[in-house]
Amino acid sequence: MNRPLPLWRWGGIASLVLIFVLIAALSGGAVATQLNSQSAASRQQAQPAADASTAGPGSANGGAMPGDARINTSAKPAAGWTARDPVLPPADSPTVHNVSFEVIEKSVEVAPGITQHMWTFNGTTPGPILRGKLGDTFNITITNHGFQPHSIDFHASMVSPTTQMRSIAVGKSLVYSFVANHSGIFMYHCGVSPTLLHIGEGMYGAVVIDPPGLAPVDHEYVLIQSELYLGRNGGIEDYNKMLAANWDGVVFNGYYNQYVYSPIKVGKNQRIRVWVMNDGPSENSSWHVVGTIFDTVFKEGAYTLRPDASAGGSQALDLMPAQGGFVEFTLPADGNYTFITHKFSNVVKGAAGIFQVGNAAPGG
Repeated sequence: MNRPLPLWRWGGIASLVLIFVLIAALSGGAVATQLNSQSAASRQQAQPAADASTAGPGSANGGAMPGDARINTSAKPAAGWTARDPVLPPADSPTVHNVSFEVIEKSVEVAPGITQHMWTFNGTTPGPILRGKLGDTFNITITNHGFQPHSIDFHASMVSPTTQMRSIAVGKSLVYSFVANHSGIFMYHCGVSPTLLHIGEGMYGAVVIDPPGLAPVDHEYVLIQSELYLGRNGGIEDYNKMLAANWDGVVFNGYYNQYVYSPIKVGKNQRIRVWVMNDGPSENSSWHVVGTIFDTVFKEGAYTLRPDASAGGSQALDLMPAQGGFVEFTLPADGNYTFITHKFSNVVKGAAGIFQVGNAAPGG
């Protein structure tokens, strides 16, 4: 016959269980504390001390941290600042394009008085714009001069991700080769995990592959829309904001309102083609020019509108992240024609520019 355990033995077992529970709780707390401390230390190391361009406490829900930079909407670029040239050069006649990309981690000004420590291709955000024709071969040599592994993913290519998109160690190079089998404007970006961070840190650009029979125009431009997720002034961008899709700026060609500060000058009734690529990483685009109508729209590899007897018109080019296309139009009279993404909450965050026609006064 089984006898019940004496009370003193039950007390001993209960004590042992309690000890194990306490040890587990204390260990879990210590691990959590250590991880939090490492995360905070890593962020502090990457972000230098705040200065006059930084903000106060941010939104806990949006990932903002005390001291994150804040864009001053009334500030102007310093003397000597120049906008990135939006002109898209014509496709080269050679059918083989041998190009070098250098991965460089450096300080880049993204708005008046605000710099971020960006990860770049060839020192700029966006990176270089490549252009070719159907059937062209691209050989891009990527050399990693950064401080961590990087990679590249050309959306214009059809290749094995395992080989050509593999991670490139610091100081090493990789040759990424592909044949342009499809026309359009295609994103490229770093694909190292977390890809969101690497794109948000500036590792993106575009490749334009002309569709056959592309008509001549008077002016041809390329605009890359992307977002800014500001960390401390001079520090890296804020990954927590990226995760929360809480952007501080939406910009064309990497700089807040740069074509408001430096309008794009064109002539009356000249034919204009603008290629637009939404490199995101997370926000959509509805590209619109105030005061005109698009008579030609090419989106994601196909014409959706061309001039004909129906006289159809388009008011906006809608693009999700990693989508692109072009529109064509004319501007009928002297004046300043504002271009924007028609999501107006992003217009006030820097997604605006101006076509200046004729003798219109800047800002007039």
